[in-house]
Amino acid sequence: MDTNPIHRVFPRAACTFLALSFSLIAGCGDDAPVVAAIPSTPLTAVQTPKPDYPIELACANIGGTAVFNVVVGVEGKPVEVKLLASSGQPKLDASAKSAVHTWIFEAATRNGKPVVQGLQVPVRFTPPAERPSQCFALDAKS
Repeated sequence: MDTNPIHRVFPRAACTFLALSFSLIAGCGDDAPVVAAIPSTPLTAVQTPKPDYPIELACANIGGTAVFNVVVGVEGKPVEVKLLASSGQPKLDASAKSAVHTWIFEAATRNGKPVVQGLQVPVRFTPPAERPSQCFALDAKS
């Protein structure tokens, strides 16, 4: 005779059914894939070559800072460059804008996928400490 008290209440077949049922219920969440959070990454500048300094402005000791709003696409290239604050010199602004269009970034990511992101960038033109040698040719033309 079986002395197990459970078997007196539930026959063996019922115990097997209940055991399987509980193991299936307990394991319901075990089959769901575990999704690890992928950390976001910031927009990072990779190549930002300096703009050409218009020689006539460098020779005249004229500088300034142009500020741009740059929207960087998922491929890491500027898709929009908008002048927010002028340097006060249209030639400096144009040169800066042209250079910013060539910059290369590593796109920001969210959940492991690149995303479009904007940022503000200042482009500063500081007159050279020594007068460039090309200035003498400009002086001769005047």
